Amino acid sequence: MIFPFMAIKRDDIPKKRAAVIRISSVLLSLLFAGVVLLFFDLNPFVVFGTIIEGSVGSAARIQQTIVKAVPLTVASLGVLVAFKMKFWNIGGEGQIVMGALAASFVALNFGDVPRPILLPLMAIAAVAGGGVWALIPAAFKAKMGTNEVIFTLMMNYIAIKFVTYLQYGPWRDPASKGFPKIPNFSDNGLLPSLFGIHIGWIFALILVVLVYLFINYTKKGYEIAVVGASIDTAKYAGINIPSVIMIAMFVSGGLCGLVGMIQASAIEKTLVYGISANYGFTAIITTWLARLNAVAVLFVCVAFAMLLQGAAFIQLAMNVPAAVAGVVQGVLLFFVLGSEFFLRYRIRFTGRGSLAAKARGARKNPSADGQRGGEVYETGKIDGESSADERTCGETSADGEEAR
Repeated sequence: MIFPFMAIKRDDIPKKRAAVIRISSVLLSLLFAGVVLLFFDLNPFVVFGTIIEGSVGSAARIQQTIVKAVPLTVASLGVLVAFKMKFWNIGGEGQIVMGALAASFVALNFGDVPRPILLPLMAIAAVAGGGVWALIPAAFKAKMGTNEVIFTLMMNYIAIKFVTYLQYGPWRDPASKGFPKIPNFSDNGLLPSLFGIHIGWIFALILVVLVYLFINYTKKGYEIAVVGASIDTAKYAGINIPSVIMIAMFVSGGLCGLVGMIQASAIEKTLVYGISANYGFTAIITTWLARLNAVAVLFVCVAFAMLLQGAAFIQLAMNVPAAVAGVVQGVLLFFVLGSEFFLRYRIRFTGRGSLAAKARGARKNPSADGQRGGEVYETGKIDGESSADERTCGETSADGEEAR
């Protein structure tokens, strides 16, 4: 099948053109999302205005937007480290859950320890829990070359089901009167608040700086980037690839595990099997939108948190079904993510009509092909002998003369 266009990989793209492509994708996404809303008999201008109002319309709504942005930012930074190495870590959900599990174990068993000591212990346990959980697929990838996408994805469900077992079984609160609930943390195990928001936002800002410095200004960050760019180059440079994979995945899983600690300590105040709240999967989208840049991750995650908060608000304020809000989010993401293709590739139209015209011309004037074919035959002659086709043509012409 002949396509009238072809995609050519760009070596580079001017910043102005990249900005035009991104702005165009946003405008097109709003246009098509508006069409979808019209289909549901909703005014697009009212809906979009309500989304903005629901995310930043008051101090309380801004706080809720930041609360959603914090775990998304930290999880995206974790995913970024793995993706920089082209290790497709789809297991953020499970790593968040295992980090929350490890932090909860510390909080539930050492609740009397003073807060300045207990909270760091919970954070260390969460990083270790998420990091060790990420090391399992990393080890199989480094030693056996297994597919990390399937491996990390399946481990999400193992982690979630294990916490579900704990919630309904050994860790269930005896005072919950049969309700499947794990006991709440003591006050020492809860993150304090600053400006009305838990201090997880401070963690997020610090981690953005640390991950940026780690990726761009450390030897190990350089090795991660080289392994992601070319395995052969990394081998030629003498980089220990299995070691780089293990370290990068421990950092990636550890950051996701820290998200679990933040959510368990500041939001849920206990451990629940749905504590990841799809942040691990959403972080994959935000990381790609940020183009694996730690600073850009912060702004992309804030924008995405505004979308999440605004979508939740319109469901209540306008009595809009959750499915409609999901469709709007999907349309926006489709265009914004689609713009990445045009940033990496340029389209060249070959013109199906011109190809068809050339084909018709070749059928009408086969002499050129015949001459080229004759040249091939002439080069195939040996010691002046005529080819079999020429002898056949001669016999055919002689028969014709006799017939006349």
